[in-house]
Amino acid sequence: MLITTPNLTPADEFYETLLAAHEDLSQEQSVAFNARLVLVLANHIGDLTILSEALDVVEETAKPAE
Repeated sequence: MLITTPNLTPADEFYETLLAAHEDLSQEQSVAFNARLVLVLANHIGDLTILSEALDVVEETAKPAE
């Protein structure tokens, strides 16, 4: 089951690290970085059911309100 409640400690430190990783990247490089990060994390998770749940959650929040 996908964990959707806050579970990252310390979340602020991770966010700062993520922002720093993008600091000198162009928009195109930043998009490519994010894509590679998603693939690395997906490989680490290694469970298609969990990954599908995550995609469903993101798709729901990515769609504009009707």
